[in-house]
Amino acid sequence: MYQIAKKRVLNPTVTMMDIKAPLVSKKAKAGQFIILRVTDDGERIPLTVAGCDPEAGTVKIIFQVVGGTTELLNHKEEGDYIADFVGPLGKPTETEGIKKVCIVGGGVGCAIAYPLAVEFHKLGAEVHSIVGFRNKDLVILEEEFAAASDKLTIVTDDGSYGTKGLVTEPLKAALESGEHFDAVIAIGPVIMMKFVVATCKPFGVKTVVSMNPIMIDGTGMCGGCRLTVGGKTMFACVDGPDFDGYEVDFDEAMMRGTMYADFERHAREEACNLFQKEVK
Repeated sequence: MYQIAKKRVLNPTVTMMDIKAPLVSKKAKAGQFIILRVTDDGERIPLTVAGCDPEAGTVKIIFQVVGGTTELLNHKEEGDYIADFVGPLGKPTETEGIKKVCIVGGGVGCAIAYPLAVEFHKLGAEVHSIVGFRNKDLVILEEEFAAASDKLTIVTDDGSYGTKGLVTEPLKAALESGEHFDAVIAIGPVIMMKFVVATCKPFGVKTVVSMNPIMIDGTGMCGGCRLTVGGKTMFACVDGPDFDGYEVDFDEAMMRGTMYADFERHAREEACNLFQKEVK
């Protein structure tokens, strides 16, 4: 059993927790993920490591409430326990030779982008972060990104906070102005990553994408995160989650990503109904 040391609500649908997992906290690196189960007979879900405190023995996770398991997890409070917490899994993000990096995060994908910004900042790289959200109410980790970035740009779809627009707009403006990045790393909705890659391609900038959004089982056994990279079949969980953005077949990934949407919605509705019955 793994205890929840801290819980913080970041916005109406996104929650951050620190889980006591000493062995994982000593080994995990930026870009890797864990697999957890809320209950002994529950679903296994992958979540990116959002930070570690080896001295406290805790691992930070950030999740969006979208399905039944995340609904159950969100009802847990500080001091409560979850059944399993396994990791680190996946390959760490490559940092060698990168002196100037642009981190592009979209929505809850910023939870994955944030630890990368922290890691590059610790290594002494110049970090430019561009993060985008639908509106002001959904903005998360602003102070944390500001502390880890030499330059932070926030955009919202409706202009209610930061600059109105998409993350590709300030990215394109920076590249057109002559900014040279050793790498652009994009993490967020698959459609967003597709257009970040399209924005970078005319400038020949190395572009890395994190395919966490399509992972399910986290071991390669379910096949749910199968994708085509450079014409070859790969799995986001065991071969990634980071890939060369120019080689990813995003259209295929987007099609596969919608396969479980109805299942997740129904699972969350069932979980909500269960809690409502318990309250009554």
